[in-house]
Amino acid sequence: MPQEPNQRWSLDFVSDKLDDGRRFRILVVVDDCTRECLALVVDTSLPGQRVARELDRIIAGRGKPLMIVSDNGTELTSHAILRWQEERAVQWQYIAPGKPQQNGFVESLNGRLRDKCLNEHLFRSLPAARTRLRRSGWTTTAAVLTRASVGSHRTRL
Repeated sequence: MPQEPNQRWSLDFVSDKLDDGRRFRILVVVDDCTRECLALVVDTSLPGQRVARELDRIIAGRGKPLMIVSDNGTELTSHAILRWQEERAVQWQYIAPGKPQQNGFVESLNGRLRDKCLNEHLFRSLPAARTRLRRSGWTTTAAVLTRASVGSHRTRL
C-alpha cells in the first residue's frame, strides 16, 4: 500500500457507446495513495502514444510517479509505452491476465464511474460526455476527455 502521493498510479480503460452506437473509451488514472482520480481521458481511440502524452500532461502538473500498475492490454504494452517508461525511469507493473482485482483502486473507481455516471446518461457526442465528466467532479485535475453510455433509462445529454 503506497504511503505517499505519486508512489503508485493505477491505469485502466472503461468502454461505452454514444447514442448513435459509436464506441468510445475512457483512460482512467488513479493515485493509489490519495485515491484521487488524476485523469479521465475520453476518445474513440487511445493508443499507446496518446496514453504517454496524457501521462506527461499529468506529470507536468503533479510530478512523476515511482510506479504505474496496469493490465497488459495492447495500448499499455506498446513500444510507445515501453519507451516512455524507460525514458522517464518509471517502473511499470503489469497485473496477471484475468485478475482485475490486482488493480483494485482503479477498478473500484471504474465501477463507481459506470454506476453513477455512465449508466445514468446517454451522450450524443464526445464533447457532451467530456463536459459531463468534468462538471461532475470526477477528477482532481482538468483532465476529462470523454466516454459515453447507451440505454433508454439514461438522461440524454
